[in-house]
Amino acid sequence: MQEIVKNIYIEDQYPGITLGVIVTPRGLIQIDAPPSPEDARSWRAALMNLGGGLERVLINMDAHPDRTLGARAMDCTVITHENTAQIFRTRPGTFKAQGEETGADWEAISGLGSVRWAPPEISFSDHLSLLWGASPVLLEHRPGPSVGSIWVHLPEEKVLFIGDSVLKNQPPFLAGSSLKAWLESLALLQDSAYKGYTFISSRGGAVTVSAIKSQYDFLKHVSDKMDRGTAKKPNPAAIEKLVASLLTWFKAPAARQKQFAQRLRYGLSHYNTRQHLASGQSEED
Repeated sequence: MQEIVKNIYIEDQYPGITLGVIVTPRGLIQIDAPPSPEDARSWRAALMNLGGGLERVLINMDAHPDRTLGARAMDCTVITHENTAQIFRTRPGTFKAQGEETGADWEAISGLGSVRWAPPEISFSDHLSLLWGASPVLLEHRPGPSVGSIWVHLPEEKVLFIGDSVLKNQPPFLAGSSLKAWLESLALLQDSAYKGYTFISSRGGAVTVSAIKSQYDFLKHVSDKMDRGTAKKPNPAAIEKLVASLLTWFKAPAARQKQFAQRLRYGLSHYNTRQHLASGQSEED
């Protein structure tokens, strides 16, 4: 566990997700959970040594299984954006480890079986403030990676948890994304208002302004490519060619090349399908 500033910690020993925790006089504000319920229980036990008050709350940065599968094992109130809460309302009550390969990290965890989701008990539409100590913890809706993506903002400490807005040396999840909104969020991160901030990615920990710009450049490139193909029906051969091209942006270890290729393949195919359908509906209107 690494202390970013006083009473704000991150942990990256679990698969897939960089976790966060904020220690306050009232209790612990936890950010995301390990995908394995067993790891979630281990993480919960590790947090007992941090002190703070007795209360606990868990913030899910969006609905991705990598960060939500272990939420029930954390045994506390869950907070998300309203759009994320809506996704949970449409999901079956129990998750089963089968189906399409999306290139997510939970897919490499053996023995998951059936896992009961932990639907959020508190949701918000734009902003939510947690006043558990002397300084506020602000939850802000920042769509892009998904419709319910949020940031966790500590303005006095100048720390910003940015979820999947920036991923360190790995391709993003594109299937449910809005590239336009995502690019707007990344442009905002490069604004002078965030000068001197520590940015925490959910997949890689602390990231620099340079990494944020690289993420922007990558997504702008993807957006330009996909916009040109929106009017066309999804073409597996064209997607495959684009996947091979996009993989060169990342210095991924050989052991993860197959996973990252599948992440891009799945994401681009689903994004292309959504854009094509939306384009067709607009023409009909």
